[in-house]
Amino acid sequence: MTDFPDRFVAGLTLSWRRGEAERELTVASARVHGARVRLAFEGIEDAESARELSGGDLWVSEAEAVPPPEDFYYSHQVEGWRCEDTVGRVLGRVSKLERTAGGGMLSIDTGGVEPVSVPFTRPIVVGVDAANRRIVLDPPEGLMEL
Repeated sequence: MTDFPDRFVAGLTLSWRRGEAERELTVASARVHGARVRLAFEGIEDAESARELSGGDLWVSEAEAVPPPEDFYYSHQVEGWRCEDTVGRVLGRVSKLERTAGGGMLSIDTGGVEPVSVPFTRPIVVGVDAANRRIVLDPPEGLMEL
């Protein structure tokens, strides 16, 4: 949070999305609260208005985004990337990267009825080739059949 004052300032415009609903929000004020940042938005004056934003995601434009640390990927970056096993066999394509309590979870479209959920963590993910939009996986036996 050391760069907090530089990132969340009154007047900053953020985008909000939940499902198909999307809107722009302007920061009215921001303050650190423990390990979190509490934001107030212009036009969100009561609890009911705030509840309408519950379950949504906030983001800034790519031009304003903080560069991610090494080995970190934003959800939108990996959508559509090819997933292969360690011998180069195509396993499917990433349909989304979900945030879960246990960490990132890749949803991989394998051509089956439902996408397969694969933890986006080592040792299952053994390589990420961003230049070629490719993720190399070493899934435990049976994981891709779930």
